[in-house]
Amino acid sequence: MVVRRFALGALVMLLGLLGSHTDAHSQTKVKFALDWQIQGPQAPFITAKASGAFAGQGLDVTIDRGAGSQKTIEQVATGTYDMGYGDINSMIEYNVKNPRDPLIAVGIVLNSPPFALLSLKKYGIREPKDLKGAAIGAPAGDAPRRLWPIFAKNAGVPADSVTWTNMAPPLREPAPVKGDVKAISGFYFTGFLNLTENLKVPESEVVAFNYSEYGIDLYGNAVVVRADWLKANPETVRKFLAALNTGFKQVLKDPKAAIAHIKAAEPLANEATELKRLQLAISANMVNDEVKKHGLLGIDPARMQRAIDQVVASFELPSKPTVAQVFTGAYLPPASERKID
Repeated sequence: MVVRRFALGALVMLLGLLGSHTDAHSQTKVKFALDWQIQGPQAPFITAKASGAFAGQGLDVTIDRGAGSQKTIEQVATGTYDMGYGDINSMIEYNVKNPRDPLIAVGIVLNSPPFALLSLKKYGIREPKDLKGAAIGAPAGDAPRRLWPIFAKNAGVPADSVTWTNMAPPLREPAPVKGDVKAISGFYFTGFLNLTENLKVPESEVVAFNYSEYGIDLYGNAVVVRADWLKANPETVRKFLAALNTGFKQVLKDPKAAIAHIKAAEPLANEATELKRLQLAISANMVNDEVKKHGLLGIDPARMQRAIDQVVASFELPSKPTVAQVFTGAYLPPASERKID
């Protein structure tokens, strides 16, 4: 009797192991690259994974930190990653210059871009024209650095009147503090809080030029995929966006819980700082009247057309893609599921 019970128990355990083994292997693996390190604004993706939203859709998503939007776009384009999170404007430029291997955006996370230039009052920079002759620091793939020609044109500053200094991401905010450069480009919620929270620069000493205040009505970061990969994996993209929508809503409902997921994924993160960073991103970049009206992750086609026109003109690109070549909402959950309270 004991032997029979043992054998029965062993059989049940074996079947359980086989079942879990089958479940693990039935999940579709997806390699995903962020635009930057794991911080508060990346919470929709981290939360979708930590809460089981991706797994619930049958996806085994690996999320890696990024080194700038342009780098992420290149990594997706070359197949290093299946999907990525990068600046849609840099993607437009990339596609025009690489028409054989185009990418396409399938979901907008930053409806308003957080592009900014930051300086310190000690350098006497009070308005954009004061940047003439200045050295500006940023990683080579930094989205606002690449979009400098648009800002410069709108702000009345000759695009070639500044010198760009390449630097690794950890060196960016310390550079103006030490005097290596007079300004930096970056995402406002990243640069401002790194200066004031981490480097203890008084808020009153920081000078910021937000691109959105200079007639730049662009979209920001989006989920991007190669067009050919999308065609071959439509259901994977559909499931990814459904899970992201779930994670995004969880973040908006409970930012503090989202930061707990950030801390678990990046143990060195300062929870108080990242909560501030996330709240800045939500109020200034993730949720606005357009998002409240149409729901998360989508676009307004007319606005996207204006954005394309602006990018093409400012970068002096030889051709202009259509809205359909830049963004597709065909794989998003229904608008009713993307509406926020």
